[in-house]
Amino acid sequence: MRLCYALDISNRYVTPDEAEIERFWHVGRVHPWRGQFEIFPRALGPYIRRSADADDRELVVGQWGLIPWFAKTAKLTYSTDSARFEELEDKASYKESWKHSRRCIIPAWSFDEPCWETGKNGWWRFQRADGAPWSLADLWNAWGDKETGEVIESYTMLTVNADGHPLMSRMTSRIPNCRLASRIDEAWRRSICRTSTNELLQPSR
Repeated sequence: MRLCYALDISNRYVTPDEAEIERFWHVGRVHPWRGQFEIFPRALGPYIRRSADADDRELVVGQWGLIPWFAKTAKLTYSTDSARFEELEDKASYKESWKHSRRCIIPAWSFDEPCWETGKNGWWRFQRADGAPWSLADLWNAWGDKETGEVIESYTMLTVNADGHPLMSRMTSRIPNCRLASRIDEAWRRSICRTSTNELLQPSR
């Protein structure tokens, strides 16, 4: 597995099924995932985080598009499906999740990005050459509806600058940052301050 920081404009990815998530991340049997495999913004998708009551990982299903704590309603009028790493400490939608270390991983077989080099939108699909899944770096939040008491889980992908990348700069100004997991998977979920995560956010080649 690799930890990957998704593109700034990525709006489609393919998630593994329940058996594949169990195989690669050793979660899924207690919290099953039986949803769609091609995920778009505002759709439900699975993500993996540190469990609240144990030093372990758990599979959660939530909306792709983080609902911040101050939202009046779960239906937002603005996009929160991706978040720039350099803005996490200051941007209202994400700073509480960053401050409280709500870090997790989105399992993905592939993600799609548009290339406009021909003047038209041509979708490119990015997969690992070894056939293993990506681990996409993520922040999550659990938003509570004050009227109904309903709790909605949600998440956002993290992005880093892609200007200097030989391939991904052709798609966008942001880059997926990939690193060997399982060590990095654990480092991301357990990290509690910006200093300890800087080394995980350097662009890969």
